[in-house]
Amino acid sequence: MYKVFVNDKPLFLTNEVQKETDFQLFLLESIDIKELIIKIFKNKVDKAFLYHPDEKEMLKKLKAKIPVEKAGGGLVYNAKDEVLFIYRNNKWDLPKGGIEKGEEIEETAIREVEEETGVKGLTIVNKLDKTYHIFKRNGRYKLKITHWFEMRTKYTGPLQAQADEGIDKVEWKSADQVQAALKNSYENIKLLFE
Repeated sequence: MYKVFVNDKPLFLTNEVQKETDFQLFLLESIDIKELIIKIFKNKVDKAFLYHPDEKEMLKKLKAKIPVEKAGGGLVYNAKDEVLFIYRNNKWDLPKGGIEKGEEIEETAIREVEEETGVKGLTIVNKLDKTYHIFKRNGRYKLKITHWFEMRTKYTGPLQAQADEGIDKVEWKSADQVQAALKNSYENIKLLFE
């Protein structure tokens, strides 16, 4: 099963038919994905399941219906085991951004963390799960697939919020502060801490 977020509401890709209770079930093969996304954005649908019998094919089928944007991001820890957060659009988030031509996804993740936060000396220690969310840009809906990496750094220098990307603050957060930040974060970010 895949969890795709639309405006922080879950859209599940599944190969199991379940009895509907608090959600709507649609056939991935025949759904007008744009129509469903609009209904979710307008709060007419709170939670939906898209059914396809073949788990290996379901993500491919969704990608065929909506343009895909690939991104890389970091769950970054410093020497004190604090986590690096950015504050953008009135929510706590993790640094991430789109892949550039000729770049490997690991390079994207490191570059984006550096650009958005000013943190240097990053080392990837682990590949984490991908997250999926649908957003609207220039009047078009897109599926963003973010490849996440656990990173470590010994960096102790100043943090620099990338203002031209709408980032207001960059902060290191202790375990307790992480829990508080996640209360005002995105659902797909919360998945990385489960």
